[in-house]
Amino acid sequence: MQEQRQKARLTILNYRDQLKDKQRIIIKIGSSSLTHGLTGALNLTKLEILVREISDIRNMGKDVIVVSSGAIAVGSSAVGFSRKPSHLEEQQACAAIGQAKLMMIYQKLFAEYGQMAAQILMTKYTIMNPVSRENAFNTFRELLKLGAIPIVNENDTVSTDEIRFGDNDTLSALVASLVSADLLILLSDIDGLFTDDPHQNPDAEFIDVVEELNEELLHMGKSTSGSSVGTGGMSAKLAAAKIATTSGADMVIANGEDFHVIHKILQGKNYGTMFLGKKDHSFSLVDYLNEMDS
Repeated sequence: MQEQRQKARLTILNYRDQLKDKQRIIIKIGSSSLTHGLTGALNLTKLEILVREISDIRNMGKDVIVVSSGAIAVGSSAVGFSRKPSHLEEQQACAAIGQAKLMMIYQKLFAEYGQMAAQILMTKYTIMNPVSRENAFNTFRELLKLGAIPIVNENDTVSTDEIRFGDNDTLSALVASLVSADLLILLSDIDGLFTDDPHQNPDAEFIDVVEELNEELLHMGKSTSGSSVGTGGMSAKLAAAKIATTSGADMVIANGEDFHVIHKILQGKNYGTMFLGKKDHSFSLVDYLNEMDS
């Protein structure tokens, strides 16, 4: 038994060690990781750490794209709402205010580290329509070629139920597929994947590495998260893992409480749950979104 555990440990370390060589990285930041829990306002201390971590990835010569939630939460706080509004038109108005504030701060902080930030807002239509999808790919390619850091969010100011992704976990995985990323890091308010909800079951075991994302694991996902500002629970993260790994990217789910975890993951240290990429050449973004709608 001890020998089997040792072999399993070495296998995990070998998988993790491969993360050092990833060259095109998507980092998804959840709303709860960017804001103060009591007020919903931006946590500027954490944002500065995040920007420094991402800037250092660029300094290593790697491509990095950030999928950042937080626009509605920031806008809601700015206009004095005590919680995220429930009406679509209020959400869209808060997103318009919050997205501008969020990008202004990103631009300022990245400039302090000599980096350029660029904004890309997407809806499901961006992926579904072949012309829009090609244009989005070309924009990402040129921005990365120029050394910029694209900051991506769903275009909540115009999105309706018919053209919404629903959560940025899905959006980040679709971006990873679109740009042929080799690593997706999802940072949220959870440590990774457990055999059960650790908040409800103290005997739930942590899963270090998922070599194959089968139906049993997909059904383990819960539809809720521990945050009142985020939209993606574990089920959304596992769906994102399915998209990313099928597209050939490895994925890591980790806790965004401390953004220093980013460089630790890229150093091959054992943080979060790692999902191994296994490219399926028959995978289609459009077919996947059509299945979501059916």
